[in-house]
Amino acid sequence: MALILVTGASTGLGRDTANTLADDGHDVVVHVRSADRLPEGDSPGRWKGVVTGDLARTDEIHGVARQAKGFGRFDAVIHNAGVLHGPDVATVNTVAPYLLTALMDRPATLVYLSSGMHRGGSTDLRRLDDGTASYSDSKLWVTALALAVASRWAGTASHAVDPGWVPTRMGGPGAPDDLIAGHRTQVWLATRDDMSPRTGGYWYHQRAQTPHPAAQDAEFQARLLQALEQRTGVPLG
Repeated sequence: MALILVTGASTGLGRDTANTLADDGHDVVVHVRSADRLPEGDSPGRWKGVVTGDLARTDEIHGVARQAKGFGRFDAVIHNAGVLHGPDVATVNTVAPYLLTALMDRPATLVYLSSGMHRGGSTDLRRLDDGTASYSDSKLWVTALALAVASRWAGTASHAVDPGWVPTRMGGPGAPDDLIAGHRTQVWLATRDDMSPRTGGYWYHQRAQTPHPAAQDAEFQARLLQALEQRTGVPLG
């Protein structure tokens, strides 16, 4: 039985991931933006706990980290929360995973949600601060973050996952990919240790893929971490 945090767990892939983990007997802490985002059908005791906070707001990201630390060291943290459009894309999709990673105790496994669209992302990190970042940019950056953590934190496995274009609220009802396969890789990475590579993988449906070259580039990873530290005032450590 593992203790696992899933962010953005009110709907979609996050919800499916959390449900599957709970059904498998794991202790799951779910993050939602606010308490009223939890589905009414949740049975008492289904979750080990609930943490709340808007990941578009830096102060609330800090609050989520404080709440999560109250549960002790997690076996796995799945950074699932994300938005597709708007001025908060970089904050929710990249800054929040970075800050939570930096502020929380190091887990055994970190899983960051990427996207196949990361291949169209830009390495222009000025977009991180000026409000012009696209979804593709943010997913390239969070993929690079996942691989940077893998190369820096011995003892913590860190991976990025492309869940595919699946029919969630974000993906839309016409999305062609498999919704079940869309969360299966996250569950597998969070609860197993028999994958190869053991850390630093970019995965699509439990198969290792090659990400955008910048995500694997040590110089770009270093620039990204520096920009995120400057943006937040918090070093990765």
